[in-house]
Amino acid sequence: MSVNLTVRIPKRLAEKMRRYREVNWSEVVRRSIEEYIRRLEEARSVVPASELLEELEEIGVKPEDLEPLEPGREEELYRAMGEAEWRRLSTTRAR
Repeated sequence: MSVNLTVRIPKRLAEKMRRYREVNWSEVVRRSIEEYIRRLEEARSVVPASELLEELEEIGVKPEDLEPLEPGREEELYRAMGEAEWRRLSTTRAR
């Protein structure tokens, strides 16, 4: 069973939507609402920090591994990660 929902939108938005008549706007709204509810539910299922720390320790992450690095070091690691990812992707591309 379904329920009708009335939504008020600005006139300019409705005009833009009319340009894309092939789009099923009801489906777009339905999916957006479902995604928003999923995010709300995830946010409510927050794990306590102590439990999260225990889970991390179980997989081998030490509390000192979670300490922030100096900004310069973080940038250096981020750049190195980006370069490694570029090398990986550039070698897997179809030619």
